Amino acid sequence: MIINRQEFQVKGLHYTIRSAIPGDAKKLSALRLQVDGETEHMDRIPGEDYIDEEGFKAIIEKDTNHPHNICLAAEMNGQIIGYSRCAGYDLRRFLHKAEFGVGVLKEYWGFGIGRNLLKASIDWADANGITKMILSGVLEMNEPAVRLYKSLGFEIEGLLKQDRILSDGKYYSTYMMARYNPA
Repeated sequence: MIINRQEFQVKGLHYTIRSAIPGDAKKLSALRLQVDGETEHMDRIPGEDYIDEEGFKAIIEKDTNHPHNICLAAEMNGQIIGYSRCAGYDLRRFLHKAEFGVGVLKEYWGFGIGRNLLKASIDWADANGITKMILSGVLEMNEPAVRLYKSLGFEIEGLLKQDRILSDGKYYSTYMMARYNPA
């Protein structure tokens, strides 16, 4: 699906949140790879589960034409600095749900980009019959992310113990979080 462009001015940074287009595919591929290397809060290490330009073109096309999917880009001066995606389901028993993911370049943390990508996704979900948004694998120790999600109506649904191994070789637990909006 497609949303209307939204302009933001936060702490002197001007950026736009909009639906991703096929011309963003190469930039999104590079962005995702960079974001994966900037923090251990993501599911992947750099290069793992790599999506190339053609792969992103296919995702963008699918999401643009699917009633329960959306792919968004945060753009500043022609540079993609963040992205988010909601992927819904085709099974009738799960048509009310979509899984959410977000990534923002570390250099741009603190400018509300992740929050605004999530808010745009929530608005889209609410307008399109998605009554449950799911976040899986939120690191228990990632307190800023947990606070952000809770501030936008997400709740902790469960704890997956020893769910992820980080670079220090230790196991870490993750939360399953969800936001409900029964229409």
